[in-house]
Amino acid sequence: MRFHYQCTDCDQEYRSEQVMYTCPTCATDTTEAGTFRKGNLIVRYEKEDLKEVAKKQNLSFYDFFPYPVPHHQCFPVGKTPLAEPFRLRKQYGLPNLVMKLDSALPSGSFKDRASQLIAAQAIAHGEHKIALASTGNAGAAMSCAGAAYGLEIILFVPESAPANKLMQSVLYGATVVPVKGSYDDAFTLSLAYTEQFGGINRNTAYNPMTVEGKKSVAIELFLQMGRSVPDVVYVSVGDGCIYAGVCKGFIDLYEARLIDRVPHVVCVQSTRSNAISQAWKHRTFTNVDATTRADSISVSSPANGRMAVRYIDEMEGWSVEVTDEAILQAQMDLAKDSGIFVEPAAACAWAGLLEDREQLINRFGSDVSVCVLLTGTGFKDMAVFDGRVTLPKSIENSTEAMRERFS
Repeated sequence: MRFHYQCTDCDQEYRSEQVMYTCPTCATDTTEAGTFRKGNLIVRYEKEDLKEVAKKQNLSFYDFFPYPVPHHQCFPVGKTPLAEPFRLRKQYGLPNLVMKLDSALPSGSFKDRASQLIAAQAIAHGEHKIALASTGNAGAAMSCAGAAYGLEIILFVPESAPANKLMQSVLYGATVVPVKGSYDDAFTLSLAYTEQFGGINRNTAYNPMTVEGKKSVAIELFLQMGRSVPDVVYVSVGDGCIYAGVCKGFIDLYEARLIDRVPHVVCVQSTRSNAISQAWKHRTFTNVDATTRADSISVSSPANGRMAVRYIDEMEGWSVEVTDEAILQAQMDLAKDSGIFVEPAAACAWAGLLEDREQLINRFGSDVSVCVLLTGTGFKDMAVFDGRVTLPKSIENSTEAMRERFS
């Protein structure tokens, strides 16, 4: 489809056949130290093209992409399960609760959706190298896509990133560069790499195609629900890129006239990493000291914070903050009560719904249609269970020992 860019801050529009990352004016504005970065770009389509897409019989989220994705099945993104957890529905009085299991994507996290489109962008522009910074999931996802498409991935990571996630990237064949510093330090080095050595930069929100790739979950959900959308969607939020992607997908469906309303999309954050929630509530864009145990959403200066706040307003959404204790409990409860095993960052969305449940039912009724987006498998971060869960001791190989164990 034909597309152009719009700055999320100044609304200036840009048309370019070249790869474009940020607004030339707003991205260089450094007048507000200690605040969210400016100048992220939104991908906009010609409305006539959206209407033509809507006429297709066998509609796919690929029809809403700005670049063609070659060889879909070499890196099979999408068609993740939509679970109907009957025990949780009964326990919490929400008969129309569903959970979107994006932990079932190839690398085990939602970030595959963005990485597939970045791979398509690189191929469309004749580039073979993709550089990025990551604390884990985005790097693993891009490395996985790189292995599938034969692209060279250069991944800068803070040396403190979870070992499980870094090992994934190593196994996929990426060039992993641990950095003695923070994510921001790794981010700066990844930008310097593409400036000096070329290639595509995949950094979250910095490359607007990351948000475009992530919107596919909303379009897929629409198709899975029989060309309808839920009333409310709960999303775990760190840097705001996934949140913006979910919203953008619903907005594109609305502009294509495939839906007559958009869902309320709820931003759920840890109280220990709540920069976007606080920005929305107080209309400030101030960085925070992020210390949440849910590492995938532990963000001090959200890369896409301003766009996320904009979309909370456009979707008539709201924010919910939950404690780390509630997140870790939600992770355990999901596993025991529904058989769904996710990492803490994903469980944050479920914890948010539980925090919100009473007000949600009061506002929309118990028959409210609600979806919880679960973004990453629990196997991503097994260290979170250290000191919380222990394996049982072995028994002797005898019926006497067995009887004693259960008596």
